[in-house]
Amino acid sequence: MNLTNTSSPLFDALSASFDKVAVNLEFSISELQKQQLINYVLLIDKWNKTYNLTSVRNPQDMLIKHIFDSIVVSPHLQGSHFVDVGTGPGLPGIPLAIMNPDKTFLLIDSLGKRVRFIKQSLYELKMSNVTAMQIRVEDLEIAEPFDGVLSRAFASLKDMLHWCQNMTDENGLFLALKGQVNQLELDEIPTGFTVVDCVNLAVPNLQGERHLIKVKKISN
Repeated sequence: MNLTNTSSPLFDALSASFDKVAVNLEFSISELQKQQLINYVLLIDKWNKTYNLTSVRNPQDMLIKHIFDSIVVSPHLQGSHFVDVGTGPGLPGIPLAIMNPDKTFLLIDSLGKRVRFIKQSLYELKMSNVTAMQIRVEDLEIAEPFDGVLSRAFASLKDMLHWCQNMTDENGLFLALKGQVNQLELDEIPTGFTVVDCVNLAVPNLQGERHLIKVKKISN
């Protein structure tokens, strides 16, 4: 997909919708970033017919439920090295990597078809700050701690922290994208971790609540 070729009717329709929604964001998006994000939607739509990557079938809905739902997390990224666990088709990792070309992202998923899609998307979108890996979360070995561990529709906080506990240290953050905040889920956070913030995310044109739960390890 040539990022300079933006003349398809679907691209034009998504571009018009994108502009209407983006004015409600508290940060700016460059023209190149916009083109990459829309072309990523087109790739999901194309591959979804065969690979069943997402239950969201309408590209206009993907724009809101996948793209804007992901990039609203961008202002909350502290550091330069992130891992997206259970990334699925690359969410929120790819949109966040597009918004943050100065940061690096490792996207991991256990299903080969998802990782193949991600790698093809990275090639077509000409992205060099993302690595995709097919592996189970609990099997990932790391050389140094990540600054942030991202999850979206992956697991309960308890399970996420259990499986990902070695991916960062006391200086990093676990960043979990959730819908409604479940107090029981917060109460089940294992010993050694603490919730430092629960941010109400404003996703333009998205019905329902969205939150970003930030968790840190407690220093011994």
